[in-house]
Amino acid sequence: MFSQRTDWKLTPNHFTEVQRELSAAGREILDLTVSNPTRAGLPYDVETIVGALANPRAMDYDPQPFGLRSAREAVAAYYGEQKEGRGVEPEDLLLTTSTSEGYSYVLGLLCNPDDEILVPKPGYPLFEFLADLEDVKLVPYPLLYDHGWQIDFPSLERAVNPRTRAVVIVHPNNPTGSYVDAAERDDLNVFCRKHHLALMVDEVFLDYAHDGAPRSTFARNQGTLTFTLSGLSKVSGLPQMKLAWLAVSGPPGQVATTRARLEIVADTYLSMNAPIQLAASVLLDQRKSLQPLLRDRLRLNLSQLDHELEQQKTCQRMQTEGGWYAVLRVPVTRSDEELAVELLRKGSLLVHPGHFYDFPTDGYLVVSLMTPPPQFQEGIARMLDLVNG
Repeated sequence: MFSQRTDWKLTPNHFTEVQRELSAAGREILDLTVSNPTRAGLPYDVETIVGALANPRAMDYDPQPFGLRSAREAVAAYYGEQKEGRGVEPEDLLLTTSTSEGYSYVLGLLCNPDDEILVPKPGYPLFEFLADLEDVKLVPYPLLYDHGWQIDFPSLERAVNPRTRAVVIVHPNNPTGSYVDAAERDDLNVFCRKHHLALMVDEVFLDYAHDGAPRSTFARNQGTLTFTLSGLSKVSGLPQMKLAWLAVSGPPGQVATTRARLEIVADTYLSMNAPIQLAASVLLDQRKSLQPLLRDRLRLNLSQLDHELEQQKTCQRMQTEGGWYAVLRVPVTRSDEELAVELLRKGSLLVHPGHFYDFPTDGYLVVSLMTPPPQFQEGIARMLDLVNG
């Protein structure tokens, strides 16, 4: 009855089973995997946010495939404040309800069944499900760690074949927090031109550099056909206000053809709703108050983490440049999942095992730097006591 593309293993793994078991028993768990900013104790301007949705113009149905121009102008203005983002025009943008939907549009645009996309490893597990739903195959390429994370270009060359259609870049990567530097960007453009590939660049965490220095967006990348994805979920810390976007850039001829095809795709779904689009400018403005608070929290927790790690020699933090997460290197005395389960059972502490992000070996744990600082400090202390015990 069901398609092969949704033939996923639906039984929970042991790690999930233990979480459910402890929750059912009423155990209070200290969560170091917090990813929802609306539940992280951050202050929001509720009156302004909610008020922006009460626009009488929402009673008029104005179906524009790429999204209302006023909303696209608001996104273009956001890029106008970004490093190398000036020049992004409303015509370069397509609005979607989420970056996941944006990925789906691009995969459908570029790929036939069984075509391939190159994706970073380690990386976020969502790609696997999105690719399955589009009958696309994922081929991983490694990020190497040597005084920071770098793209392994020789592995990219070995991975490409006639069915390869695009390279996925996460800038900064989730969970490693590594940005693509200028040299890597140039090399990616050369690689994609050589093999006639597109770039798909996820920039949802772009604004969260830990040193406060702005990083360059790919939204105006001219070296190859490029799809840059972002949205309110991370930019303004508003995942419930379903507004994301695609910025299309590259050689003019390819961009024109891309826009024409994407218009048909977007017109088929018309997924964006009017109240959110009309509120886009106000919702994007929320980043100006929320991002400084969140960046301060990320830096505070990162500093606290380093302080705790200095008191021992067993665990180490891997270098990170931005984003909401930190990767810890821990002794390989058991699998990452077994260690995460032990932290749950003995420490009532939830962390992500490295295999969740497709790390190639055991010995990695991932924690969220968005966790409220008192809980973060307590959680790291518990974790180090158990790992070092």
